[in-house]
Amino acid sequence: MDTDLAALDRAAGFPAGSRVWAAPGRVNLIGDHTDYNDGWCLPLAINRWTLVGGSIAPSNTDYNDGFCLPLAIDRERVVTGRPKSDGRVTVRSRQLAGEVEVAADGHDDPSRVEPPWGRFVAGVVRALAELGREPTGFDGTVTSTVPAGSGLSSSSALSVALTLAIAEAGDFDWDDLREVARAALHAEVLATGVPGGLMDQMCSLFGVADHAVLLDCRSLSITPVALPRSHAVLVVHSGIARTLAGSAYAKRRAACEAAAARIGVAALRDATIDDVADDPIARHVVTENQRVLDFVTALEADDINALGPLLLASHASLRDDYAVSTPELDLLVSLLVEHGAIGARLTGAGFGGCVVALVQRNHADDCAAKVVAAYQEHTGREAHAFAVRAVDGAGPVDPPPGPIR
Repeated sequence: MDTDLAALDRAAGFPAGSRVWAAPGRVNLIGDHTDYNDGWCLPLAINRWTLVGGSIAPSNTDYNDGFCLPLAIDRERVVTGRPKSDGRVTVRSRQLAGEVEVAADGHDDPSRVEPPWGRFVAGVVRALAELGREPTGFDGTVTSTVPAGSGLSSSSALSVALTLAIAEAGDFDWDDLREVARAALHAEVLATGVPGGLMDQMCSLFGVADHAVLLDCRSLSITPVALPRSHAVLVVHSGIARTLAGSAYAKRRAACEAAAARIGVAALRDATIDDVADDPIARHVVTENQRVLDFVTALEADDINALGPLLLASHASLRDDYAVSTPELDLLVSLLVEHGAIGARLTGAGFGGCVVALVQRNHADDCAAKVVAAYQEHTGREAHAFAVRAVDGAGPVDPPPGPIR
């Protein structure tokens, strides 16, 4: 580190020699519960630091094969830290109570670490140890602007940022950023026991500014898709935290695997609508994959009028067939459309968290204010609405972005 950067570290309150890594959260425009069914999804990453853009070449994977369309967003997890020589990994949070310390060799069982957020630290350490990282110690601090329990991938952003930081501190190199995504996912499964898909980690790493990213979860290929300049992506948090570990997420995944086995296909991506006509869970996956592809076609043709109905159809399928919505999420979708959104849907796994909507840009603030007020009147709960901007993916931040509070 050069003298100027070391001075910046000290001025920001970081010890000399510290490094900073950041990973964005994501909002999924369309394509939920498809990533672990070999399908497509369309996520949007929200972070302001660039690591990579453009397309990545396909590769074979034993993960999930759906389609989704997320974007990385301008809210992120940030890890600041540096190596240390005592063989221990110590991480504290600026916003959550407690300090976590685990053995750098991955010996500590992630599921037994306290406080609970520290299980992600232990999960990352163990996942990297299994890949051959040397047991170098690490001293770090975590902060976040991604709302926890919102369905915006705060946990995955944390796992990605920690994976990048702790790997670099141990001089562990990656051949392919998709390996970072796999390691971060493995760490999350070790921490939570929830068998998630790769969408969140891939979006956090491969987000592209001003674009959603079409993710083919079978090949792990990424195709950036430009977002319409005329409309804002509006997120509204229901005020109800989403917790996958206590939800029916694992049961839904098991039902999908059982349906694929019954039909005789590797994954539901390969099923037809006739195959799943009498199975609501599987029917959602098949129809959602098609909606993702139709949504991308509409974006590329600048056919704004086609986007809203696809968002609403996705929400209806998640509500009625996949049964992961809540009355509060349903209400927010209705209120958003009533107050000017062209379409809206729950985003993420469901069971609480957020909805996402497309709103004409010059009307977004007014729509958000009216929806929040009406939601509180109907439910007594306080919703939080905010527009998000698509950003580039995760990576190191040099120089540090300023004091972390």
